[in-house]
Amino acid sequence: MQQELFGSSRHACAVAMALHLAQITALPDHARWLWVQDGTAIRLNGRPFVHGLPPVLQRGLIHITAAKPEDALFALEEGLRCADFAFVIGELTGNPRALDFTASRRLSVASEKHGVPLYLVRHDGHAELSAARRRWRITPFASAPAQWNARAPGTPRWQAELFRARDLAPGTWIGGEADDWHLRNPPESGTVFSSAPHPVDLAAELGDRPLASGRAA
Repeated sequence: MQQELFGSSRHACAVAMALHLAQITALPDHARWLWVQDGTAIRLNGRPFVHGLPPVLQRGLIHITAAKPEDALFALEEGLRCADFAFVIGELTGNPRALDFTASRRLSVASEKHGVPLYLVRHDGHAELSAARRRWRITPFASAPAQWNARAPGTPRWQAELFRARDLAPGTWIGGEADDWHLRNPPESGTVFSSAPHPVDLAAELGDRPLASGRAA
């Protein structure tokens, strides 16, 4: 299924939402996945930092840099045709002419035919005619209260507005990576998010710098 996520290039909410949506599906062990960025998206937001990704996504990332939106759309469609990918993330900026309804339809057909979900992040774009099954507007939201210090910032959160969908009623959700998502404006039916909150954040295990063994105290 193809989903579009509209957000400002001044923050990373839309990309965070795309990664969140990808993780709440059942991912196989050592899943391979594709991330495609056009040149403008890289200039505005930078490249993915592998060690900052959730551990389940660190090993399987394949990153492609596309100079032009046309090249990015070609890479996305080819990636969707590879059934070995668990999902595909794309980042495009604005409303490039190459991303018309025909191009959107090609991506949607490839995603559904080969069973590879597509999360297309649209930085600073506005919603035109599209074949995407679900379309979101992602904006920042106040962080959750910190558990141990009321004066400290808590878990980052964002607001996700589902303004168009073929399988769900529209609604607005508030949450973040470690939060229980809750409906701000409950739709008539349908549930998109289901996750348990983390009681406390702990330091992640070292990924590329194991502790030396046998060192004297």
